[in-house]
Amino acid sequence: MSNVTLADVPLPARVLGLGGVIPFVGCAAVFWMLFDSAPFWAWKAFEAQLFYGVAILSFLGAVHWGGVLVEGARAEQIWFRLGWSVTPALLAWLAALMNPVPAVLTLIVGVAAAYFMDLRARDQGWFPDWYLALRKPLTLAVIVSLAASFVRLVV
Repeated sequence: MSNVTLADVPLPARVLGLGGVIPFVGCAAVFWMLFDSAPFWAWKAFEAQLFYGVAILSFLGAVHWGGVLVEGARAEQIWFRLGWSVTPALLAWLAALMNPVPAVLTLIVGVAAAYFMDLRARDQGWFPDWYLALRKPLTLAVIVSLAASFVRLVV
């Protein structure tokens, strides 16, 4: 268990990472606020959140591919690490093809799975401790934002 906090994350990663949750939070807020009064724009906000989620989930897998490229991997690890690295993009692609409810649920599951794989990667020494200190609050913000949109869809 690491004692690294968000304050220990390099400033560029912290600023860009935290900035990256703004579209999730903003789109969820717009979706909720305009759902009844301006449904066209509410759905546009939801679509924007969904497609941004597709891009971000793909990125979360790509981090693992990049890690293998930069540091290399032992032969017995390479299939696992590269195999995982393409999995979030495949989940994201499937989400993009789905109807709204299963799409947002797929993104929530994908983002959560990516976090747990990043935790494992950190524990294996593949990622620095600060990466998980950043990923934890970002993952929470993304999942809460997507879950808020899910609730609005089904209520």
